[in-house]
Amino acid sequence: MAIDNISGIQQSQALSALSSESKITRGEDGDGFGDAIKDAVESIDQTQKAADKEVAKAVTGDSPDLHQTIIALQTADLKFQLGLQVRNKLIGAYEEIMRMQV
Repeated sequence: MAIDNISGIQQSQALSALSSESKITRGEDGDGFGDAIKDAVESIDQTQKAADKEVAKAVTGDSPDLHQTIIALQTADLKFQLGLQVRNKLIGAYEEIMRMQV
């Protein structure tokens, strides 16, 4: 019995797609889950520091644009809230997995 290609996908294309997926899941390129979390936390930290600098400029009078300060504060707050919600979802998923019976 002969097996035909599904919708014209060549075997080499399918294998290359699978190998690129496995690199992501295995983290061969250094783009693993831990690195993604580390990058996200560093991004949140940098945004918080930038907002602090904007507040310091506004307080000392170096920055006459109060709107820029408020935008920086809101951006930092939104990033922090997003990170917090992602953390909560990850913890909830972990707890759900730990409750599973094997």
